[in-house]
Amino acid sequence: MEFTISSKAKTLTLVLMILGIVGIALGAWLEFSYHDNGARFTQRFLGNLLIDSFFFFAIGLGALYFLALQYATETGWYASVKRVIEGVAGYLPYGVGFMLITLLTISLLKGADIYVWMDPEHVKHDEILTAKSVYLNQIFFWVRTLAYMAVYMIFWMGFKKRSLLEDKVGGTDIHFKNYRKAAVFLVFFAVFSSTSAWDWIMSVDAHWYSTLFGWYVFAGMWCSTMIVLVTLTLYLKKQGYLSKVNENHIHDLGKWTFATSFLWSYMWFSQYMLIWYANIPEEVTYHLTRIEHFKGLYFGMFFINFAFPMLLLMSRDAKRHAGVLTAVGLIIFAGHWVDVYLMIMGGSMGHHAYIGALEIGMAIFFLGFFIRVILTNLTKAPLTPVNHPFLDESIHHEI
Repeated sequence: MEFTISSKAKTLTLVLMILGIVGIALGAWLEFSYHDNGARFTQRFLGNLLIDSFFFFAIGLGALYFLALQYATETGWYASVKRVIEGVAGYLPYGVGFMLITLLTISLLKGADIYVWMDPEHVKHDEILTAKSVYLNQIFFWVRTLAYMAVYMIFWMGFKKRSLLEDKVGGTDIHFKNYRKAAVFLVFFAVFSSTSAWDWIMSVDAHWYSTLFGWYVFAGMWCSTMIVLVTLTLYLKKQGYLSKVNENHIHDLGKWTFATSFLWSYMWFSQYMLIWYANIPEEVTYHLTRIEHFKGLYFGMFFINFAFPMLLLMSRDAKRHAGVLTAVGLIIFAGHWVDVYLMIMGGSMGHHAYIGALEIGMAIFFLGFFIRVILTNLTKAPLTPVNHPFLDESIHHEI
């Protein structure tokens, strides 16, 4: 059954983007009216652009990772929701575009007080950054960034092309090719998911580092992706699509949401506990900054992202209940956006950062655009793959 975007969905996404633009404009007006500080507004605007560019890019990348994971493990149950995963992964080209524009703008402004290591004058008077300059320099940064983006796009275009071709020719040749390609992608992803987190986010706190940070960012990305996948699947079911998807598929998506929430919580606690226990000044400063200036958001974000899944998604019935999954998912989704906000703004603006009209407006704009892109992607192919070798197994999937 072909998917068609409803007029309500089109209107909703348009309204979200318009409200987002209004919020951004209002935030800019308030900033200049009360502070009249162009440099600080530039830092705040670009910081928020980095937050939302990365947050939604990471969800598209997370969907590509999850798709490759299903190929590499030859999973059967996912075939009925494969096009949903591909629809979310289809945001990746737009996410790459936003990320490159954001990073290029920041680079041209010598870091814009977000990446202080991009400013030669700052590095010259900082022994730690001078020592790190072998890795943290603009040339090597862009070599790595372009390599990440190229690899992600090459694999995404290959999976997309072969998925559509499989609908036409059937057989198992394409499936086994995807199996091999997915295994290669996962090797690249295992490295790039960590190093890109160091480059784009951890380097905001240029003096600080954590050996767990890459995994921590990856866990948040994966959890946010699973929330989008389960919410989108439930929406399509409600609209009368995905007739082959049953409550067992929903249960599996719910289990993934539950599991990745606990993975993220484990990473958060491990990083916090080990650094706090050691109490080494150059390491603990990351947490001190966020606790001193964002105590409510910092611990509230952890409580939401850990306690809500634990209390509300523990039971089998909850993982099959559309209302519970949607409500909990939306709350956790907002919680993970706050997590990215604290990682970037906590390190770049410190006590000057706050969530106002600019932050909310930009997040709403990106959300509206993100939803519109995904829904448009779903119109480009049948929602149920035609000749996937595991389709029959998926249709009769039971838990």
